[in-house]
Amino acid sequence: MKFRYTILYVKDVETTLEFYKNAFGLTRRMLTDEGGYAELDTGDTVLAFASFETVARKSPAPASPDAPTFELAFETDDVNAALARAVQEGAKPVQEATQMPWGQTVGYVSDPNGFLIEICTKIG
Repeated sequence: MKFRYTILYVKDVETTLEFYKNAFGLTRRMLTDEGGYAELDTGDTVLAFASFETVARKSPAPASPDAPTFELAFETDDVNAALARAVQEGAKPVQEATQMPWGQTVGYVSDPNGFLIEICTKIG
């Protein structure tokens, strides 16, 4: 079995897609004609977005930055620069870059939908 994709349920797919492209330098893989579903090219595992209306039968709840149930993590060599870029593009700062005991640097923002995003260096 292979982990293939993660779908985040959002109010506005196109706006969310643009945020992730601009804040993290990701490339759009596809956007449906009606704009209710999109994917970013993120390697072997796809990051996708679906509108609440598209998946109404699943009754998704909006993300809560005060009580996240998961986080996305993006790896970079310069956490401070990546945090600054994400905030410039509309993310809200959550935690400044911090050196962890295991040698990794991590910082956090929340995206405009309230999803928690970790920006980190490679472990080790």
